[in-house]
Amino acid sequence: MPPSSAPTETFSPEELYNVVCGAASQDPAQVQASAARLKEILLLFGAYDTLYEIASQRTIPLAVRQQSIIQFKNSAVSHWKSRKLFSEDHRERTRVRCLSLLDETDDVIAECNEVIIAKIARHDLPQNWPALIPHLMATIGTNIDARYGGVQNGSAMKLRRSLEVLNAILKEMMSVKLPSGMKVMGALVQELHQNLQGHYSRVASSFPTTITLTSIAQPNVAEDLLFAHLLFKCVVKSAEWTWNRIVHNSYENLEPWIQQLFQASAIQLQVLSELRVNLMLALQTAPTNQIGIRSVDTLTRHVRLFGKLFRRMQQLSTSRFVTLPLCSDLVLYYWSKVVQASNASADAIADTSTAIFPVRFLVQAMVLFKDSLAQWAPVRKDGSQNANALNKEFVENAVQLLVTRFIPLNPTDLEEWVTDPEGWVNLEEQDNEQWVFEIRPCAERVLMTLANNYQQYVTPLLDTTFKQAAGQRPVDLPDVVQKEALYCAIGRCATRLKDLIPFGQWLEHTLIAETQDPNANYPVLKRRIAWLVGKWIADDCYPANDPKIWQILLYLLQDRGQGSDEVVRLTAAMAIRECVDTLSFNIDVFSPYLSTAANELVRLMAEAETLEAKRRIANSLNTVIERAETRIVPLIGNIAQPLPQLWDAAGEDWLFKVSLLGTLTNLIQSSREHSVTLTNIVIHLLRQSFTPSARLHLDEDALALWLVALRNTVSLEGVNGGPGYVELFPLVISLLSENLDLLGSISEIVESYILVDAARILQLYAVELFQAFARAMMQAVETNVGDMARILTTLFQVGPPQLWGEPLHRSGLFALVVKTLMDDKARTSILTEEVYVLARVAIANKQLFLQLMQATSQANNVPEPQIWEGVLDQWWTRFDNMSEPRHRKLTAMGIASLVSTGRQEVLDRLSSEICNLWLDVFGEIKETENEAAEPGSPTLTRYWDRPTDQFFQGSENTLEYERRNALYENDPVRTTKLTTYVATCLQEAEMACGGPANLQAMYLVKADSTVLSQLQGELARS
Repeated sequence: MPPSSAPTETFSPEELYNVVCGAASQDPAQVQASAARLKEILLLFGAYDTLYEIASQRTIPLAVRQQSIIQFKNSAVSHWKSRKLFSEDHRERTRVRCLSLLDETDDVIAECNEVIIAKIARHDLPQNWPALIPHLMATIGTNIDARYGGVQNGSAMKLRRSLEVLNAILKEMMSVKLPSGMKVMGALVQELHQNLQGHYSRVASSFPTTITLTSIAQPNVAEDLLFAHLLFKCVVKSAEWTWNRIVHNSYENLEPWIQQLFQASAIQLQVLSELRVNLMLALQTAPTNQIGIRSVDTLTRHVRLFGKLFRRMQQLSTSRFVTLPLCSDLVLYYWSKVVQASNASADAIADTSTAIFPVRFLVQAMVLFKDSLAQWAPVRKDGSQNANALNKEFVENAVQLLVTRFIPLNPTDLEEWVTDPEGWVNLEEQDNEQWVFEIRPCAERVLMTLANNYQQYVTPLLDTTFKQAAGQRPVDLPDVVQKEALYCAIGRCATRLKDLIPFGQWLEHTLIAETQDPNANYPVLKRRIAWLVGKWIADDCYPANDPKIWQILLYLLQDRGQGSDEVVRLTAAMAIRECVDTLSFNIDVFSPYLSTAANELVRLMAEAETLEAKRRIANSLNTVIERAETRIVPLIGNIAQPLPQLWDAAGEDWLFKVSLLGTLTNLIQSSREHSVTLTNIVIHLLRQSFTPSARLHLDEDALALWLVALRNTVSLEGVNGGPGYVELFPLVISLLSENLDLLGSISEIVESYILVDAARILQLYAVELFQAFARAMMQAVETNVGDMARILTTLFQVGPPQLWGEPLHRSGLFALVVKTLMDDKARTSILTEEVYVLARVAIANKQLFLQLMQATSQANNVPEPQIWEGVLDQWWTRFDNMSEPRHRKLTAMGIASLVSTGRQEVLDRLSSEICNLWLDVFGEIKETENEAAEPGSPTLTRYWDRPTDQFFQGSENTLEYERRNALYENDPVRTTKLTTYVATCLQEAEMACGGPANLQAMYLVKADSTVLSQLQGELARS
């Protein structure tokens, strides 16, 4: 029975069946309506039970069964534990139905069933589904016995489905990280590993004799290959999981099995690999049928599965991998296949299962060889000589093989270069990711590893080869391609060759001439020259202060003759970035080339067709702008003019738009006050960046541009009748109150507006700004609230009180600050910052402060004395939390200003809290004029009289830095002598009380005489 909390709505099995039929129909309208109703029904108790019942009935139309099981797979397994949707009877029936589909002939249903069983097993094993693994193993064992015991009456379908399900279960359990799940996986491995390996040996042992050119076309051989492959997949998963854990006590008993398995697998791999190569050679002259092609595909994947096992064990623990029995023989066998492939025809290597040497197999071989080279290094890490080191001849042959056979561009590479130049470059730039999939980048990594471990052999060989080739000028394409491969090798091994190859002479005597050669085959070499120059400079193998570098790269960037093409220009653009973005970059050397570089990069960006290429060029341009600094000013117009068109053409390529925002940001940072001409473009792109569809992708980068623009502007008004930054302020108000995720950046922008022209902002938007502050401060985290309070203190320092006084009350912001202080529930840091806010208000205009307190009392129906009490309590309590003397002085001046009003609630605290507060600050800052100092004698700046780094908020090298510095220098808290200020405020308080005698009698009579004496002494020196 469903639990009492189950939905009251019900469904009938007939309705669910009809809905699934509708979802499986070819009528789009019916599909849409049925999908909506199906979603509702699946929220009801028992619906999934009925859904799986439909899927398991073989008399039902196949499309309906497929739709049912797909829906179950996508939804039910994530709710398997839900008592609102499943009863225990439902779960048990589902488990039974899962196993009933082990002879399912439809692959879609079978694959969904695999996933369902694996996901349920993750939850249920072993307690809730104890029969699952025994049932699968019994089915597998029975059918293997029947098939390979000479009877041939087993069910091939049941065997296949059972193996697929077991593989899915092991894959699912491998991913479990919780201790309970790992324990289950450990128990599975302990139980299954020997049986699975035994079954595999039984199935695969006859392959060397049974797999022939003729037999692969037979269905039973294709099935045998598939069964062996599925069995070994289960073995591999068990071994991989165990290999990572045999160092733990719980699984040490499995180490002998792992060693035995590795040894057997190493032998089996070589047998199957040779079998496959011979089979592929035979198939060159005797094609097979579709079954044979399927057999070859399975055999190819099976051979590659061995490589996956070896590679994974190597990745998890190289040190243990190299000690396994036959490991060295295995790795060298793999390398022998690479050598064999190098001597084969070009069409023998392809990324297909029918190639004699599949690309993925060769990449596996290279990677295993590369990551094993350290074990054969001549000198071990401990400094001892290695008796197993590879000899010089082996290493030199390996290098020559890589450079002459696998690193050169092949015809397919050149064809793709011509048909899709930008796509080709983009793929080449991903070589850090592609090297584990493609032969050429993988071969480059093998070469680099050889150079690192056998420098004494590799670098002289490359140096000698370089010297032989340096003076040669190849003409035909094969020779050009071979020289390109040599240049690639020199670039990859730059750090090892920098002391042998005179790079400056090479630039002057060879590379410049090759760069300018009009030969139609030379784009291949020129592209590599651009890459090579960038590589040597980026790796600090040659300083970026040689004009010949820029002569080469700028020629390649702008050449549009017969001897160049788009690939060359794109590569040159990226190489420029590599060279500019280095510590050795010298702007004085680059300056003569700056105009050409910037203009050509802009031109190339406009010409590029793919947005990926545009992004790469934009990134290079941004780096040039950043390093050029103010020298970019004459080029601002040329760079900025096409940006709006590029922006519009980019559509929804947000990454390219981010690059364009970066271009503008760098232009402004470099040109500073000269960036005024960019105002129109900046405002246009900022508006575009905060449209509903764009803000999710661009808001952070747009805010960065906005902040830089404000920090470097001289005015909020527009230029020549155009829009000004002041027109964007409503947008920042909206963001301030709505976007809590980026509140820190938004607050910085608000502060920058205030520093440029606080009066203008207050005239136009005071109430709206304070309302946004109030909304944000009620929701934001502590750090952001503190930032906003600090910004308010800045505003009250620089803004005219007559512009912010009334809006401060109307917006409710003043009342919010007061309430926060009175409630005393906020964090200490926030309460302290809000005391600073009130102190600034009091210093700016004490009468305004009194009016705000009175208005707050009336608006909130709270007695005014009660508000004063809460505020003054915090004023005194938070004083001990103030670490900076500047802030403590601000607080002292603020309370002094309030004392001068004669307000009773303030003066009641004069004799105790306030006097003690003043004396603390007097003693701390010691503001005395050193009249005894001799003229011209050196002076020290007090540590508290210097602005902190935080005060400037990262505005160095912008106009805002000067504004912030002026803010600090002109701060009344800094320029006013505290003793004089307090003395004046006390005099005003005396007047407010009717004279000194009244002040004494009413408020100071109970004061400690020592405190009064100290205070009078300090004030006497004012």
